[in-house]
Amino acid sequence: MGDVTDIRERRGPVRLGSRAPYERSERRAVSLFWRIFSLNAAGLVVAAALLLGPVTVSTPVRQGEAVVVLAGLALLLVANALVLRVGLVPLQRLGRAMAAADLLRPGVRAPVSGPSETAVLITTYNTMLDRLEAERATGAAHALSAQERERHRIARELHDEVGQTLTAVLLQLKRVADRAPEELRGEVGQAQEATRAGLDEIRRIARRLRPGVLEELGLSSALRSLAAEFTTHGLTVRHHVGGDLPRLTEESELVVYRVAQEGLTNTARHSAADRAEVRLRQVAGGVELLVRDNGKGLGGAPDGAGIQGMRERALLVGAVFSVQAGPGRGTDVRLRIPAPAQVR
Repeated sequence: MGDVTDIRERRGPVRLGSRAPYERSERRAVSLFWRIFSLNAAGLVVAAALLLGPVTVSTPVRQGEAVVVLAGLALLLVANALVLRVGLVPLQRLGRAMAAADLLRPGVRAPVSGPSETAVLITTYNTMLDRLEAERATGAAHALSAQERERHRIARELHDEVGQTLTAVLLQLKRVADRAPEELRGEVGQAQEATRAGLDEIRRIARRLRPGVLEELGLSSALRSLAAEFTTHGLTVRHHVGGDLPRLTEESELVVYRVAQEGLTNTARHSAADRAEVRLRQVAGGVELLVRDNGKGLGGAPDGAGIQGMRERALLVGAVFSVQAGPGRGTDVRLRIPAPAQVR
């Protein structure tokens, strides 16, 4: 059956995507506390100096004196509002970044700015995201490796045990059909056809669980075989595989195959499409897989388990994954994998 592909063994360090720089400039930022304290202290010092100086307030207060006092109060309030506004804007940006954070789309970070307390908070949040993304990528690698091992085990059991049992049943039915009276041969023949159909289905499931063509003949042949497998009476799948593709790692080839398989599975089950295509071509810096159909499209539905699984697989090899509306209608599933020389 071949060796089990373990994603954890040959994969390099997890590539979390590009990072926005966290570092602040060499200029030391004044804290929000000292900004507000200094402003209020300056206002109180000016007020005390006016009271101790030649300026007086009559009783009752004259109109001119009231205007001066109110103008000073308004100026102090406006200055406080500006300081608070400028100091709280980075916190508002941080809140939006936290609301939009998605570990399946790594690399997006909140810009570090504002007073020192706010800058420390944003830097801590960005560091926490780094740690969470690294832990999620490691956990996903373990989970997907275990999933691949389980797929191989089930495929082997289906082939070696269930398949052989059904083959033996077919042989028994053939002997029964040879000895059965004429009036029973039709029913025995139906049992033979049902058993043969079940055996073909078992073999088809085993092939999907374990991509033997990928291990034996390579990615191009595996994608052609996958397109032929999904071509049914209601769906035609065409394949276009470039002949000058750069060599990918075994992990990357497995990810490409699984994403194409899941994309075609979604097309066959949910899109109501009658045409689909699988295209693998070389692009600048790597290889791009495109699975396109002419079905009913996404329709605003949230990502299901299949799409999330494809995103997690893409993260393991540093690939860029996207699902979007196709030209006219339908759905485009794209996976762009960097060539081995570009993987860091």
